[in-house]
Amino acid sequence: MKLKGREIFKGRAIGRLLVLDEAFSFLGGVDPKTGLLTVASGREGENVENRILVFPYGKGSTVGSYTIMDLKKNGHLPAAIVNVQAETIVATGAVMAGVPMIDSIDISLLRDGDRAVVIGDGLDMMDLVEKRVVTCVLRRKGKMLILKRSQKVGTNKGKWAAVSGFIERGERPEETALKEIVEETGMTTARLEGRAETLRIRDGIYVWSIYPFLFEVGDEEARLDWEHTECAWVDPAELEGYDTVPGFRKVLDVLGL
Repeated sequence: MKLKGREIFKGRAIGRLLVLDEAFSFLGGVDPKTGLLTVASGREGENVENRILVFPYGKGSTVGSYTIMDLKKNGHLPAAIVNVQAETIVATGAVMAGVPMIDSIDISLLRDGDRAVVIGDGLDMMDLVEKRVVTCVLRRKGKMLILKRSQKVGTNKGKWAAVSGFIERGERPEETALKEIVEETGMTTARLEGRAETLRIRDGIYVWSIYPFLFEVGDEEARLDWEHTECAWVDPAELEGYDTVPGFRKVLDVLGL
């Protein structure tokens, strides 16, 4: 799976990710003589050498740029740097030391130890598989329909979800949405009320690219197919009592529910 970002310093690097969840300063955050992290929220003692170092953004003194140069001199440079948003000190150090660097990457999708390749402005995640799906929230009189997934489906058995389905090659998400509503509920009165930007949710080796839709439906009852065993009309505030699929709350948030 490939993630497209912004090229800060061009290059190619391959390695395993070392993911830090907080802003990072090279000055004081890493020992340039050993490459070991010294201040990194519980990650102290890990070595940045030949790792693709991932963190949201840089912080600290401009001396941090020269710390990166010291890492190069001592043979402990990271293979590449990946940020959410590049910051001048880190970018300058990367350019000076010749470290490939990109930003504008959603690092919430990345995990420590993932194998990856940085090429130009892209991050090729070697072990991740992207799945493109629609999630269709059906609403009636202020309540939404949730469905319990059967033991016959391939993923998230026994969890509650909205109407969902894989987007086939050559199919537009809107077409998939309407098709899945009919197949999974038998409802034919669905009226599109809104849609939101695509969400990406990590679940194991899968990254679910979710296209969220909101539909209003009439009074017809749902007729379930083999993919589901139960259904319920609930208020969004009642979801805490249900074991839902990963990212479902985020879908509701982006749809304003």
